[in-house]
Amino acid sequence: MSTFKAPKGTYDLIPPDSATYLAVREAIAAPLKNSGYGYIETPGFENVELFARGVGESTDIVTKEMYAFTTKGGDELALRPEGTASVLRAALEANLHKAGNLPVKLWYSGSYYRYERPQKGRYRHFSQVGAEAIGAEDPALDAELIILADQAYRSLGLSNFRILLNSLGDKECRPVYRAALQEFLRGLDLDEDTRRRIDINPLRVLDDKRDEVQKQLVGAPLLGDYLCDACKAYHTEVRDLITAAGVAFEDDPKLVRGLDYYTRTTFEFVHDGLGSQSAVGGGGRYDGLSEMIGGPSLPSVGWALGVDRTVLALQAEGIELDIPAGTSVYAVPLGEQARRVLFSKVTELRTAGIATDFAYGGRGLKGAMKAANRSGARYAVVAGERDLAEGVVQLKDMESGEQEPVALDALVEKLTSRLG
Repeated sequence: MSTFKAPKGTYDLIPPDSATYLAVREAIAAPLKNSGYGYIETPGFENVELFARGVGESTDIVTKEMYAFTTKGGDELALRPEGTASVLRAALEANLHKAGNLPVKLWYSGSYYRYERPQKGRYRHFSQVGAEAIGAEDPALDAELIILADQAYRSLGLSNFRILLNSLGDKECRPVYRAALQEFLRGLDLDEDTRRRIDINPLRVLDDKRDEVQKQLVGAPLLGDYLCDACKAYHTEVRDLITAAGVAFEDDPKLVRGLDYYTRTTFEFVHDGLGSQSAVGGGGRYDGLSEMIGGPSLPSVGWALGVDRTVLALQAEGIELDIPAGTSVYAVPLGEQARRVLFSKVTELRTAGIATDFAYGGRGLKGAMKAANRSGARYAVVAGERDLAEGVVQLKDMESGEQEPVALDALVEKLTSRLG
C-alpha cells in the first residue's frame, strides 16, 4: 500500500467501475453531438474574479467552497467550481460569437472542485458533462436542452427522476419581486449571515436548505406572481414545447438554484432514490452573464449533469449498463518462439480494429487462461511449438469452450469475420 491516499472528499476511478463512468459520459454527450453541439475544453483553473463576478459573490460556492490560491507570480486563481463561466469566457476570448452563426452550441466534460463537507453524492472533486447555447434568446433552445438531458437519462434506462421547472424573470420584473421578497425576509428570525444575503441577493435565501429557514419561508411571495407579460409568454412557450415533446415536468415556484447568473428559465433534474443529495443536474438561462464578465450582450442557456450522481442514480434503480468487454481476443503463447509470433499477430489484430491483449510475464497455460477469462475476451488464441510447426494456432471460444485449429495466416481474417 502507498504511503499516500486520495485527498479527503475525492475518489479514484478504477477498472472495472471506471467503465460505467465513461459510459455515462458518452450517453449524456451522445444527444448533444447529434444536435449541433461542438466539444470545448477549458483549463482546470481560472482567474478568481471570473467566478466572483459570474457565479456571484454572495453564493456559498464563492464565499465558502472555492479553492482559491495565489501563484508565485502573484496571480489570484481558483480551481473551477462550475463550467458555464469558463466556457463563456473561452467562447468570448475566441470571438466565436462573431462568426455570424448564433447560437454557438458547445458541450464539455471535466472535473470540478468545491470545498464541501464530504458525504455520499457530494464530493470535493466531481465530474460533470455540460452544454451551453450562447447568443440567442429563444424558448426553443431552453426546451431543446431540457429534452436532450431527458433523452440522455432515458437512454441510460433511468426512470425515477423528475424535472423541476421555474422562471426567475428578467431585469424588468425581478427588481419588483426582489423588493417584495426583501420586505418579507426582513421580518423573519434569521442569523446574521443569512440577513446579509437579503441585501445582496434575497433569492439565495429561498435556496437555503436548513429546516429552520425553510419553515419560516412558508407564505413568502413567489416570483411567478411578479413575472412581466414577456417573461410569462416566454415561460409558457418553454412549457408548451417540452410538453409537445412528451417530456414530463413539475412546476416548482421556489426553484432558484445555487448560482446568481440565472434569468428566466431555470430547471433541475432530481432523483428520488438519492436521499438529501437528490439533484443529479440542472441549469437555466443566463442572459446577463456575458456582460457580467466584460463581454457583449449574449443571451444564453445551458445545463450541467453530474456524472457521479448519475452513477448513483443507476445504482439506486438497480440498473447495470451493458458495457462491452475491453478485450475481444486474448493471446496465450507457450514458449519463446510462440511469444514472438503471437506478439506480431496481436499487433496485426489491433491494427485491424480488434481489441486484443497478450499474456505477458511468461505465465503458464493455466494462469494465462484465467487471465483471459478475467479480461472478458470472447476468444483465446493459444500456440505452442507443435502448433507453429504445423502453421496453425488454437482458437478457443471462451463462451462455448469449443476449440479449433486455425491457419496462422488466416487468423486475422477469421477473427474479423467472427467479431464483425
